[in-house]
Amino acid sequence: MSTQAIGIFDSGVGGTSIWKEIHELLPNESTIYLADSLHAPYGQKKKERILELSIKNTELLIKKDCKLIVVACNTATTNAISYLRHNYNVPFIGIEPAIKPAALKTKTKAIGILATKGTLSSELFHNTSELFAENIEIHEQVGKGLVELIESGKKDSSEMTDLLKTYCLPILEKNIDYLVLGCTHYPYLIPQLKKILPKTVTIIDSGEAVARQTKAVLERHDLLNLLARSKKKEVRNISHLFYSNKEVNILQDIIGKQFKAEFLKF
Repeated sequence: MSTQAIGIFDSGVGGTSIWKEIHELLPNESTIYLADSLHAPYGQKKKERILELSIKNTELLIKKDCKLIVVACNTATTNAISYLRHNYNVPFIGIEPAIKPAALKTKTKAIGILATKGTLSSELFHNTSELFAENIEIHEQVGKGLVELIESGKKDSSEMTDLLKTYCLPILEKNIDYLVLGCTHYPYLIPQLKKILPKTVTIIDSGEAVARQTKAVLERHDLLNLLARSKKKEVRNISHLFYSNKEVNILQDIIGKQFKAEFLKF
């Protein structure tokens, strides 16, 4: 039993898509979210730099007494989580593209994956693909420029629409019936993607699975916040802190006013 916060970090605002899933499943848990927007995107960086930034983010969250850390970034997970798990005494939850469910459900035996270069070129991604997608065609597409537009508050812009069409139309010709979103920023593009993709293509991401895994690990380590509810079952003493090393207004816009949260710079 623990009232400490769940720590979450990403290369920017994209990991808030994971935060929303975690908050929906675990409303009694406090959270601290770290947006390293100053260094976004991670997907174009070398592994050594990704590891360096992931270590820095991890140590900031540990200093804030987080009981568990969610690496809400596919690129950071695939390039750094093994090191983090071996060097810090706190449970870690990683993010991987949802290749397994797409591979199990596809009827055309062809799936697309939209992700960053750092994720698609990682050893972990290729191992996962080989493990779960045997006899399945995987059509990879690097989403260069998408994260930058989202971080600039332009997720609904015509520029974004044009870029998504450039990336999606070629893989649609491969007869895919699932498009896997391999970056936590990309769920914010689903409204745009639905206008481009035919109804025969299902969009899938890993947000819900990550939330379920977070709950399972908290239970396994006896870290659930069971003190957050009074006898009247009212949530109490819960806080949500969002830190950014760039402008916080993009974070505020994405989170929305329906959540009680504090936005700070670090």
